[in-house]
Amino acid sequence: MVTSQPPLSISTAPRPRGEQRVVFHHLSWEAYLQLLQLLGNHRSSRLTYDEGTLEITMPLEEHEFAVRLLELFVRILVVESGLNLKTMGSTTLNREDLQRGAEPDNGFYIQNRSRVAGRKVDLTQDPPPDLIVEVDITHTDINKFQLYASLGTPEFWRYNGQEWRIYQLQGEQYIEVEASPTFPFVPKPKLYEFLETGQQDEVAAEKALRSWVQQALS
Repeated sequence: MVTSQPPLSISTAPRPRGEQRVVFHHLSWEAYLQLLQLLGNHRSSRLTYDEGTLEITMPLEEHEFAVRLLELFVRILVVESGLNLKTMGSTTLNREDLQRGAEPDNGFYIQNRSRVAGRKVDLTQDPPPDLIVEVDITHTDINKFQLYASLGTPEFWRYNGQEWRIYQLQGEQYIEVEASPTFPFVPKPKLYEFLETGQQDEVAAEKALRSWVQQALS
């Protein structure tokens, strides 16, 4: 017996600068996996799948600038705090049992780094990344709070090009908090200062942040 699916609908409404997005609705998990395989790993676009909705994001310069500096920001905090790190970048995080998959802007193992060090992560057995970072300058049709909460990611950062928001998983949902649970000594203005300096000179921004962290932890 052949079952029919609802017709595929596509949303391509104009978006502001930051990202270009295309959204597909009523897409099966199998079709999502086929698209992943067809597109391959060497691409700039990122796919997010949430129970039948697929969003393909094509980052623009403003998005990528923020992503790279946020990754550097986390790395500096980890190194200067004496912590360890496994960077996942935009590795595909698929959970077929949840019918959800994501390629975040950045994923990091910090607290659980030792559990996944030196090998490929398997989310059917391993914990999710300890920290997920997403830059969403334009509107996204995916409820990323629900998505990453279902994966069990303890800490979630979102940056919209102007504001940095930090969320901590409590139970089955995220609660917005004022300071990162992983880096509680870092006030929010420090990221804004880092990004502002980085727009002019990334090396100067890195040096200034390292110096500040060393003093703050001394």
